[in-house]
Amino acid sequence: MESLFGLSHNATLLTWTLLVIVFLVMLIARYKWNPFVTLLLSALTLGLLAGMEYPSLIKSITGGLGGTLGTIAIVIGLGTMLGKMMAESGGAERIANTLVDRFGEKRVHWAMMLVGFVVGIPVFFEVGLILLIPVVFMVARKTKMPLLQIGIPILAGLSTVHGLVPPHPAPMIAIGAYGANLGKTILYSIIVGLPTAIIAGPLFGKFIGTRIRVEPPRELAEQFAAKSVRELPGFGITLLTILLPVILMLMGSVADIIDPEASNAFTPFAKFIGHEIIALLIAAVFSFFSLGFARGFKKEEISRFTSECLAPTASIILIIGGGGAFKQVLIDSGVGGAIAALATQTHVNIIFFAWLIAALIRVATGSATVAMTTAAGIVAPVLAVTPGVNIELAVLATGAGSLVLSHVNDAGFWMIKEFFGMSVVQTLKSWTVMETILSVVGLTFIMILSIFV
Repeated sequence: MESLFGLSHNATLLTWTLLVIVFLVMLIARYKWNPFVTLLLSALTLGLLAGMEYPSLIKSITGGLGGTLGTIAIVIGLGTMLGKMMAESGGAERIANTLVDRFGEKRVHWAMMLVGFVVGIPVFFEVGLILLIPVVFMVARKTKMPLLQIGIPILAGLSTVHGLVPPHPAPMIAIGAYGANLGKTILYSIIVGLPTAIIAGPLFGKFIGTRIRVEPPRELAEQFAAKSVRELPGFGITLLTILLPVILMLMGSVADIIDPEASNAFTPFAKFIGHEIIALLIAAVFSFFSLGFARGFKKEEISRFTSECLAPTASIILIIGGGGAFKQVLIDSGVGGAIAALATQTHVNIIFFAWLIAALIRVATGSATVAMTTAAGIVAPVLAVTPGVNIELAVLATGAGSLVLSHVNDAGFWMIKEFFGMSVVQTLKSWTVMETILSVVGLTFIMILSIFV
């Protein structure tokens, strides 16, 4: 497919991509088609329009779906079990009660942002969401506040850390590519990240929460609902259970930073138990004892809880897989490269350039990590020949760009949509806008900081 109405190859690719995304949104939002089927159809259509060969297209779709679900399906399964144990034992209610008592009902959404920020430091966004969704449901129900007013601050905290704060893999890739100082990057990321998360989280959450009223899906709400037959577990043991995967992942990250060559025998072990799958498996098994047997549940009850909680996640997992397939076709068909080529032709401030490249690739491919990795490869040679640029701020700008405009090609978009029981349009108005605020406000603070450092 060399050209469309005389356009260049790259412009043709971008035109087809835009048309396919419009087609995707229309089928789901207007005609209520199943999102999983629609995502596969859209991936297939784009691949054919972009001129991909049939075997390559099939490989791209299956590879994207399998690659996305390889980790996420396990994370969702184990995280849902952990959430179920927190609900059945009353642990989620205990955390909700403590947060509400300490911060007061009117300020609890500020606490939720800090919870998201802290929990998000060592864990992937999807893992943090799975861990915290029972707390979101419980706090919203207890305070009678709109679900999005409680949920958006946690999402903002998790997402800010995911894009900006090392030792997350995406910022670490850019640190390695640019040769940035890790300590300075962490310091600047907190200076930029906290005010950015406040604006996109509690402030925007309060605004959008009163305008989009949603209820969590009935099956999930019932699954994570409080079971008040027993005395609630202690706050300490509940907090330890929910933070156990966070602690294990943090151990792995710190060991990797201190001993990158793995010269100490403890480092490979710390990285192994710090992998999200192993950490969640350990935490899920620990919860069977800390929130199960210790609370007086029988083994048959725990077995029933952990089996019945998986049914509502089946459609969520498939939809996320469909998003992964669509994302992979976007990458393999050359759309990401077309975006990058377009951006490299512009002559702009290097920090803004890093943000712009990552932002365009994020919009095209739907993956913050892919955007960060690809942008780092494009920006690093430009940085090398541009004197006087603060490299650490270039890392943060790349991270901020990788968060912008999450939409239908992002697996996270479908995850938020399903967990919060929203329509496509409601998800675009809330989650997509929140991510864009994070990105643009983050860039603004980075540019202001660049004046002083």
